[in-house]
Amino acid sequence: MMTVAEVQADIVKRFTFFSQWEERYQYLIQMGRKLEKIDESEMQDENLIPGCQSQVWLVVSQDGDQFHFKADADSVIVRGLIALLLKVYEGRTADEILNAPLDFLAEIGLNEHLSPTRSNGLASMIKTIHQKVSE
Repeated sequence: MMTVAEVQADIVKRFTFFSQWEERYQYLIQMGRKLEKIDESEMQDENLIPGCQSQVWLVVSQDGDQFHFKADADSVIVRGLIALLLKVYEGRTADEILNAPLDFLAEIGLNEHLSPTRSNGLASMIKTIHQKVSE
């Protein structure tokens, strides 16, 4: 399994392959479309991430010290954002998740190209994932 740093470097490499932000946006949407949908029974209020303009559901499970995630959203862009995070966090320990620097988000240009509401939503997703693995 790749380290957190290796996964993030791979993401940066994939995104910087595209020179135009519109192409990166399309790649993000593509990632969201590939994200496996969660079961409708898991689309409950208790799995909703607060602070997102879109509805985003997150289901967290644990196997030993490793955390596993399933997520869905009602927006393809937001599905792409959560897919991006899950690419980094899937199968990691709480320590790895809580201590993973997220500099790669700025490196691929998300900080400058996301609307304020989507940036807030992304921050809410990260905060919720951190809370869930800390419980």
